[in-house]
Amino acid sequence: MPIISPVADNPFIDGRQSERAMTVRNGVERVFWELGWSTLPELTLKSGRRADLVALSPKGDITIIEVKSSVADLQSDNKWPDYRDHCDRLYFATLADVPAELFPIEAGLMVADAYGAETLREADEHRVAAARRKDVHLRFARVSAGRLARCCAHAGFDTSYFADQD
Repeated sequence: MPIISPVADNPFIDGRQSERAMTVRNGVERVFWELGWSTLPELTLKSGRRADLVALSPKGDITIIEVKSSVADLQSDNKWPDYRDHCDRLYFATLADVPAELFPIEAGLMVADAYGAETLREADEHRVAAARRKDVHLRFARVSAGRLARCCAHAGFDTSYFADQD
């Protein structure tokens, strides 16, 4: 299922994320944008897992941010360690009303609102293997291009020659 629908009222919202999760994502994306990083939400990795947010630094460093909008959301997640093989740094991001002490110390922690985010705990660096880095970069590029094509289609441009890449 594509993350962006060319027929929806807003092609950037697919309906899977709660309003609280979108608030966190927006704040985190703003911080990375201000740092000169590129971000992409809901990127499916080679493992089949879908990362909530992937950020690429100007140097090509990969950070994955796992968004947790509530205590229940955090407690129901046991897949977050799987992301470690696909990034140089791994963070959780949440809202201020979710207790910080509940988050695993093996990952960084950010607290966000719709306008920004603050890092409460830096993530340890664990450099991803070169082949995996290339795979994540290519997925990031291909999915970004596919989503841009669907946005163009939503705006009325003929993009019928694009296949769904997500």
